[in-house]
Amino acid sequence: MACTSCSTKDGSAPKGCNNHGTCGTDSCNKLSVFDWLSNMVTPGAAPFDAVEIRFKNSRKEFFRNANNLPLNIGDIVATEASPGHDIGIVTLTGELVRVQMKKKNIDPQAELPKVYRKATQRDIDVWSEFRMKEEKIQVRSREIAIALNLQMKISDVEYQGDGSKAIFYYTAEERVDFRQLIKEFAREFSVRIEMKQIGFRQEAARLGGVGSCGRELCCSTWLTDFRSVNTSAARYQQLSLNPQKLAGQCGKLKCCLNYELDTYTDALKHFPTTDSVLQTEKGDALCQKIDIFKELMWFAYKENTAQWHVLPVARVKEIIDENKKGKKVTSVEDFAVEITSNSEKETDFKDTIGQESLTRFDTPKKKKNNRNKSRNRKVAPKKNENNK
Repeated sequence: MACTSCSTKDGSAPKGCNNHGTCGTDSCNKLSVFDWLSNMVTPGAAPFDAVEIRFKNSRKEFFRNANNLPLNIGDIVATEASPGHDIGIVTLTGELVRVQMKKKNIDPQAELPKVYRKATQRDIDVWSEFRMKEEKIQVRSREIAIALNLQMKISDVEYQGDGSKAIFYYTAEERVDFRQLIKEFAREFSVRIEMKQIGFRQEAARLGGVGSCGRELCCSTWLTDFRSVNTSAARYQQLSLNPQKLAGQCGKLKCCLNYELDTYTDALKHFPTTDSVLQTEKGDALCQKIDIFKELMWFAYKENTAQWHVLPVARVKEIIDENKKGKKVTSVEDFAVEITSNSEKETDFKDTIGQESLTRFDTPKKKKNNRNKSRNRKVAPKKNENNK
């Protein structure tokens, strides 16, 4: 994700705005957080000594600024790793880091890895060199996994800042025995290997893309909490259970199905249950369909399910109350309403100087002048009576 005035490539410093990632809002980076406490000073308290640092894609970790370095958002720093050191970009400093740690259930006073120093030019050059190799290594690692007939997919490769370790992210349906794979990787790439299994939603977040709505994927821009999505969310919202429309690029149900689910469930609390039976003198009527926005319900008799009758929710409740008292209404038709489509509605506006005419902007045609034609006509001579 990038600003409109610059572009970010491979997670490095943005180009175009000449701020080199120190714009103060970190808006050029994916999954950024706005530091709304940056202008506030806590009286009588030292600044919080932990910082949040972003690595490749969505990986963020907290580090302790034990050396009291003057760090700002966008600074490239060298951090403690096992083994060696890693290179990352500072995304948050100050009191907001404490808030983020509590949000992620991390004790602010817990032992954290340290920030060594601000990255030197040599550190950045080594870091960029190994980042350039990641794409080729990912292709080669997939070839090795296919040759070993392993049911897994290597979706991403991340090198440590000093190049001493490489993390291979993979997805798999079942448990995979990759002991032989690690040996092949170590022999091929001559680096320490670490394997991390991620879910299909996390894979889509790391790869990115554009959703069916036409916008960038939520998981690759701002969504960090991947909650489970069930088909009941589609049923509550009256959506057709079509897997091609409900599934995202990860192959799972779209996360956006949960966005409006609470609103639908709150609205359905005022609706009678769909298995309600309306007892009438003409027979029992069953619910066939509901419209949450218009608060309408469609009912049909058991003997004639092809003919539906539209009833408002308030009328349905009246019939249910009468049935609870042991009474039957005459028929459902007495409580039904008619619904007219937009095409059947008549226009109620009046013509003001021909505003509804489609040809009012056309150039008027000029009238033909037929006077000259009449003058040029030859007049037939009159017959003389003597010539008869």
